[in-house]
Amino acid sequence: MKIVHMTTVHDPFDIRIFYKQCRSLARMGHSVTLIAAHDRDELVEGVTIKALPAVKGRLRRIFCQVRRAYRLALQEKADIYHFHDPELSVAALALKRKGMKRIVYDVHEDYYSLIKIKGYLPRPLRTIIAAVFCRLERMLTRGFAKVLAEKYYRDSYPDGVTVLNYPAADLLKLPLQKPHSEKLQLIYTGNITADRGALAHARTLTYLDQARVYLIGKCDPDFAEELYRVAGSGSDRLTIVGKGRFVPFSEITAFYARGGWTAGLALFPPNDHYVKKELTKFFEYMGAGIPVVCSDFPAWKNLFEQTGAGICVDPLDENKIKEALTFLFSNQDQAQQMGRKGRASVQDQFKWENEALKLERFYGELLEKETDGT
Repeated sequence: MKIVHMTTVHDPFDIRIFYKQCRSLARMGHSVTLIAAHDRDELVEGVTIKALPAVKGRLRRIFCQVRRAYRLALQEKADIYHFHDPELSVAALALKRKGMKRIVYDVHEDYYSLIKIKGYLPRPLRTIIAAVFCRLERMLTRGFAKVLAEKYYRDSYPDGVTVLNYPAADLLKLPLQKPHSEKLQLIYTGNITADRGALAHARTLTYLDQARVYLIGKCDPDFAEELYRVAGSGSDRLTIVGKGRFVPFSEITAFYARGGWTAGLALFPPNDHYVKKELTKFFEYMGAGIPVVCSDFPAWKNLFEQTGAGICVDPLDENKIKEALTFLFSNQDQAQQMGRKGRASVQDQFKWENEALKLERFYGELLEKETDGT
């Protein structure tokens, strides 16, 4: 198949889009082009990247990049067009009018709950804006096939096919990690923001004198300074990698490969946007053999009760957090057992390669339907 993926929002080397979907499809023998903001056209791991020039500002991106993405996509004359951002629905509709009928919308986010936690929006207007945005999203994407990044997105898109963000087998090739016997080392990977628990992660340094915390992901430089202040006298034991920049997955993997981690963190404060999500970082930690310490949201508790790969705690109770982390550090045999259970769960149930086959099969079904005229 000739397949085109399109994004105007995400980094060209986004983990889901490039490393999982595009790279996997190229390895299966398909012709894969990715249209994304980049500094040059290039071929990377079998994926042809067609560069959109970078622009500043959301409105300029919407009005300029979407048009450019449409023009590049039309030139490809692909079998499948797969777009990743709601704003690209306009380009997708234009492609459909040109006869490109096999178009897939990848639902990455629950925008209703996401918009409601955006601090820069006036609180009284958030629910209204969220409702209007989601209604528009559903209207514009009504005629497209759907791929869903989370199981619960089926509540909004019951006809969608889940292609979940499980880790690729590369992580399973890392040596099974062993906690450091003398250092309590904690890792967090992903975007570093307040709503993703960054303040709680930094604050562990105020009550765990022997701990070191590594936050690996994109972080606003001003917020990084706030985290150092929150860490107080433990700020010299806080490492932030990704101030003002996107952190490629290869760099994240290198940190997993170091080993010696006591726990992978996800101490998110309660909010409606995350309570139903199964975070990608959970499965990455598990694949790398790292025990998980995370918030005790029902969906998260269910996952770790099922796998035995981590401990869920009240993210607002520092005593419970300290107790969990100290337990793992003091009982390293049990911590290693959690790591082994996590890796076994990824190997058996939560492996990206199974999702990649599901995506390829889904594309094939779309082609068959079009051929049959259905």
